[in-house]
Amino acid sequence: MAKRKIIKIDENLCNGCGLCIPNCPEGALQIIDGKVRLISDLFCDGLGACIGHCPVGAITIEEREAEKYDERKVMENIVKQGENVIKAHLEHLLEHNEHKLFKEAIEFLKEKGIKLPIEKKEVKEMRHNHFMSGCPGAQAMDFRSEQTSNETEQIRVKSQLRQWPVQLHLISPMAPYFQNADVLLVADCVAYALGDFHNSYLKGKSLAIACPKLDDGQEEYIEKITSLIDDAKINTLTVLIMQVPCCSGLLHLAQEAASKAKRKIPIKKIIVSLQGEILSEEWV
Repeated sequence: MAKRKIIKIDENLCNGCGLCIPNCPEGALQIIDGKVRLISDLFCDGLGACIGHCPVGAITIEEREAEKYDERKVMENIVKQGENVIKAHLEHLLEHNEHKLFKEAIEFLKEKGIKLPIEKKEVKEMRHNHFMSGCPGAQAMDFRSEQTSNETEQIRVKSQLRQWPVQLHLISPMAPYFQNADVLLVADCVAYALGDFHNSYLKGKSLAIACPKLDDGQEEYIEKITSLIDDAKINTLTVLIMQVPCCSGLLHLAQEAASKAKRKIPIKKIIVSLQGEILSEEWV
């Protein structure tokens, strides 16, 4: 076995709703004894397609010793479930640029004499155009034609950043700029999408950034946020996330940390669209 990324299910949080199960393209999840469980490390590719579909934030990505993901074992499992499941799995592989695994899956189907759920022409189109559909977090979109001349004019905006470092793994909750502060917990991509991020959201606040899908060591994130609440005695926590499903994991981390903290503070959730519009803003 080797250390790799794989999903982790918090059984204390899992309510057994099963919403994640149809959103696992590898068929790696089942409800057992009222809880969702990973039936085999071999089936989990660690890409986290299921994360954004858990309403209680019970699923995260961790890095641990695990058996190597086995595409052939996955195919043996999902061919029993029909063409729609096979097709969804193939699309999932391409959405995440897993072309080697995609090739292995196609070869498996050919070896077993199983008819492809898609035409050869469609396979070719999927290889070249996988970014046009599927997972919004990995989907490529071009917004250039929507810019106006005024929007592209160079405008100097003063930075409102008042600290360093900002990455959640690197910050110290005991740093002076976190004491009794209003804190922003921001998904990595937000500042690139939100044009007025500095003046409208960062100004006067202390900052921590993280990615709930790609970052390792998320248990440490929970500990640090809890320490910000209890030790730094922050006033408020505002969580800014993108509209893509996997980004909601950052809010779940914040809420789990808040549930473990001795102090209670208000938490605000702000969801940002891929083009920088505020889709929702509420206290949770």
